[in-house]
Amino acid sequence: MYQTQLLSLIRKKIADDASLIEAIAGALDISYDAAHRRSSLKSKFSLEESVLLARHFDISLDRLFEVTDTRYVAVEKTKPINNEQELEEYFINSCQSLEPILKKEGCSVLYSAKDIPLFYTVNNDLLGKFKLYVWLKLLSPGFSRKGFEEFKPGKALTEAAMKLGELYKKVAITEIWDITTVNSTLKQIHFYHAAGQISTENALALCKSLKKLIREMENKVNANREDYQLYYNELLLMNNNVLVNHPYGQLLFIPFSILSYYSTSDSHTCRQAEGSLKKQLQQSKLLNTSGEKERNYFFNKIYTKIDALHQLLEASLLLDFE
Repeated sequence: MYQTQLLSLIRKKIADDASLIEAIAGALDISYDAAHRRSSLKSKFSLEESVLLARHFDISLDRLFEVTDTRYVAVEKTKPINNEQELEEYFINSCQSLEPILKKEGCSVLYSAKDIPLFYTVNNDLLGKFKLYVWLKLLSPGFSRKGFEEFKPGKALTEAAMKLGELYKKVAITEIWDITTVNSTLKQIHFYHAAGQISTENALALCKSLKKLIREMENKVNANREDYQLYYNELLLMNNNVLVNHPYGQLLFIPFSILSYYSTSDSHTCRQAEGSLKKQLQQSKLLNTSGEKERNYFFNKIYTKIDALHQLLEASLLLDFE
């Protein structure tokens, strides 16, 4: 059953006029006759051969288990991050896995945003630098005493992060936000300022940078762009799950730590996640088509949060007695 499923998936990956036997022979570096025996089910693929074929034809192994018990799902997880080099590799690997999918015509992304989507904050600006700093502070033991002003991210790290962020600009996006979606970023600015890890001047500049980001989102919503839809949900808590829809299936990303995530293309799991996300959408307001009053209410609530932190930081500057 698994071999039949694997052969069926390989057929979908090769050209219509291509030979399945030759494709298998080339991928496994075996003879035509040996490939024929496997394609005709006279011989079984070994576990190693199955893995090699899955890698060669970019097939997720979880696709082989979709015909069996739906209680079990095969997932892929990201590697742990402990330093700047591994963070760079995280961005590179994420980009390499997402780019072929997001470039497909008709691809779309549905994002349940508990926090500001990572893709917005991996830019070559102060906010982008701050996010890299925060992630490394939380993940790398070597950053425990490093202040923001002395943090100089490597060029390769910045470029890898920006490349991942660029992917998000080229695909149709649907996001579900609450006014609390900005909270984690505001808390990070406040925490590291209170801990003496970032200057008041830079903390104030980060508030302005964050406000600029939200303003850009508001402009996209007001323009009612077809490739960007923003929903406001004031009832449910988001979870940062991301569902990618593409012409050949779906891919679900589920966070399990600060930056790490599980991913699966298991059709049963993706359909269940899609059903849950659609329920969130049904209980949310599409700000693109809402009235001006509702749009202003949402964005002004967020601006008020940012302004409150800005005023608190300014007060600390005025009350500096030293």
